[in-house]
Amino acid sequence: MSKKRTYFPRTTPQQRKLLFETWEAISDVAEACQKAHVSVGTFYYWKSRFDTDGYAGLEHCRKDGVPKGTGKVAKKVEDGVLALRRAHADWGKERIADEIAKANNWVPLVSPNTVRRILMDAGMWTPEKGKEKKTPFKQ
Repeated sequence: MSKKRTYFPRTTPQQRKLLFETWEAISDVAEACQKAHVSVGTFYYWKSRFDTDGYAGLEHCRKDGVPKGTGKVAKKVEDGVLALRRAHADWGKERIADEIAKANNWVPLVSPNTVRRILMDAGMWTPEKGKEKKTPFKQ
């Protein structure tokens, strides 16, 4: 039977401050993490911010981009989609999404259907002939 992993909820600024104060005092990462009730991975996640910004860097989580669940795409990505479409009018939604992912070290930033929505909103997408949505029950 494998040992169940411990779940650590998101850290608070007070926990992060306690973590690095303890680490500076005793120079033992494992003991500092135990005292602050955080994982060792959390220590190393925040260490680079602590090294550059000190205790002020531990105050807020930096989140880049648009919040999840808003249905919005970052302006930079949207501009990239439109620029690729202008440069390559024959590319479809999959190709544009793949090119954006390729430019981002193959990490997808936008789905093909979101590319289609962006292009439709900009008036740059028209459905191909014969591929219009068909209703199954025509009378």
